[in-house]
Amino acid sequence: MASNTRDWWPDQLELEILDQNAANVSPYDDEFDYAAEFAELDLDEVKADIEAVLTDSKEWWPADYGTYGPLFIRMTWHAAGTYRSTDGRGGAAGGHQRLPPISSWPDNVNLDKARRLLEPVKTKYGRKLSWADLIVLTGNVALESMGFETFGFAGGREDDFKGDDAVDWGPESEFETTSPDRFDEEGDLKDPLGNTVMGLIYVNPEGPNGEPDLEGSAKNIRQSFSRMAMDDKETVALIAGGHTFGKVHGADSGDNLGPEPEDAPIDLQGLGWDNEFGEGKGPDAITSGIEGPWNATPTVWDTSYVDNLLGHEWVPEKGPGGAWQWTTKNDELDDAAPGVADPDDEEDVMMLTTDVALKRDEDFRAVLEEFSEDPDEFQDAFARAWYKLLHRDMGPPERFLGPEVPEETMIWQDPLPEADYEVIGDDEVAELKAELLDSELSVDELVKTAWAAASTYRDSDKRGGANGARIRLEPQRSWEANEPDQMETVLSTLEAVQASFNESRDDDVRVSLADLIVLGGSAAVEQAAADAGHDVEVPFEPGRVDATPEQTDAESFEALEPDADGFRNYLGDTDEAVEDLMVDKADLLGLTAAEMTVLAGGLRALGATYGDSDRGVFTDEPGTLSNDFFANLLDMRYEWDAVTDDQDVYEIRDRDTGEVRWEATRADLVFGSNARLRTIADVYASDDAKFVEDFVEAWSEVMTLDRFDLE
Repeated sequence: MASNTRDWWPDQLELEILDQNAANVSPYDDEFDYAAEFAELDLDEVKADIEAVLTDSKEWWPADYGTYGPLFIRMTWHAAGTYRSTDGRGGAAGGHQRLPPISSWPDNVNLDKARRLLEPVKTKYGRKLSWADLIVLTGNVALESMGFETFGFAGGREDDFKGDDAVDWGPESEFETTSPDRFDEEGDLKDPLGNTVMGLIYVNPEGPNGEPDLEGSAKNIRQSFSRMAMDDKETVALIAGGHTFGKVHGADSGDNLGPEPEDAPIDLQGLGWDNEFGEGKGPDAITSGIEGPWNATPTVWDTSYVDNLLGHEWVPEKGPGGAWQWTTKNDELDDAAPGVADPDDEEDVMMLTTDVALKRDEDFRAVLEEFSEDPDEFQDAFARAWYKLLHRDMGPPERFLGPEVPEETMIWQDPLPEADYEVIGDDEVAELKAELLDSELSVDELVKTAWAAASTYRDSDKRGGANGARIRLEPQRSWEANEPDQMETVLSTLEAVQASFNESRDDDVRVSLADLIVLGGSAAVEQAAADAGHDVEVPFEPGRVDATPEQTDAESFEALEPDADGFRNYLGDTDEAVEDLMVDKADLLGLTAAEMTVLAGGLRALGATYGDSDRGVFTDEPGTLSNDFFANLLDMRYEWDAVTDDQDVYEIRDRDTGEVRWEATRADLVFGSNARLRTIADVYASDDAKFVEDFVEAWSEVMTLDRFDLE
């Protein structure tokens, strides 16, 4: 096999994740408008077509109990359940269950068949219905077909056609293993990980490390589901609701299974896990390796799972597949469930270690008892938690499409108020720019504040950004990277400008603080460009609003706090290389390598560095939008020496005189040391206006990433 660059130099900075932001690998052209296509669907017709599939059992993969409902619920759950709040990656958006590595995770055994069963529906509706939306919608239809009332459904997930290379799924090199390196010294999952086992969505159903350890299992459940932004009640609701339906398959050992789809022979055409045990399907199917249903009514919405779990004493045993599972101590539920192929056959009801762990944990058990006593509360809690599971990665509700979108907006959707005023126009924009530039605030303060607000955006789950002005609220106001003392001064000045402007108006025109923060950054960039001899206008779109503390889930926003920010040369307190974190940040912002480069160099020239440090400010005229950062970085009149043992800080010296001209960090020098970044830096070091033009374009892009109202 031919070697590539990373084979030769595996420690090279991984810029490839930014390439996916530059290239359109979709078969649809750039003009494709999925929202417009989706709007043409008759959703009732689509749901009817899906429901027809549910009971049309195919000989090549027969339906358990005569319905594919439980299989489709698992498919939907496992598509959405990869979401993690730490970095917003994962989730149902993009339809990544179709793509490696998720398509071949051991937790997704036989879900390839579920998607093939839906192929006729996808073919019928084509570009109007993405696989990502179809997978989610199918789970809802499955639940409704078995008597459950769902909370709603929103479309709007466009398909990806390449797996997300930016996602770190863990340190293990083998599936179904757990390395000590997955956890920190306190035994907690390291950021950004959300699952406790490589290749499983959440936790090992047999228990930690395949042992029926109830206390350890409860700890893993709580930690993994909290990384999915679920509290204890939502966690129990999801597990209990999902396990009300269907069964797990472990008719025999997983040794009977062939390779996963990505390693399967070409003649299987993307299907994997060929099963040599018995008929290889139906009663002989093997998925998790655990065998049996949770109740005697596996296709009906009821409280039987909760009642069984609480009403019986459960003991561990090895099932026919050799995996740990639990059975009733006195065999009360043996032979209580129907067979998957013939209802006259009898199966034992079982529980997973993760089920019994809910009963053993005091707080989880309290939720189970609440659900047992109040079935309506169980219905409502599962409906809401299921809706959150499926939609958590979609961002604000203005992105939601279709007739089944609920009217209610939940706190996890980062709600924003409706503007009850007219937004500022061109004349007001010009007036406010002049006032901001004439205030006591400097160019770098205005730029840093706008950057701090807007750069919280994560394209992974469409959270963060300047809209809402949440930078003035906790927890963002106190983040170390935002320099709270300086931020207090800047925000106080901006709030005074806002109050003065709004009070002076005798019409309905008002300016939000969110708009004012972004406008201040734009005015500062224009002034800095003018001081460097360039006449530019930074595009500005008014219309942002200011969120209230009541509309802000402060705890969930803590996940957006940067460990480091190479764009501001904030090194933070992290063991990770600042340049790696800068690339990760750039990917979450949806930037290309060139956009990352021009923004970093421009912010240095503007002096927008953490703590007003001179590190990386390779210019004698900070505050002007010059390309001095690149010109001096590439100038061979200078040499570079590390001045700290960990080689995070460097001095740049004049080769002839030995004079120290500047200090730098790895987030500066990487633009000269990495070959790809150096080629880009070389473009921006040239004596033309391309640097300024590209900086303004990239800056404007970041400032409007969260403006879904403009799409």
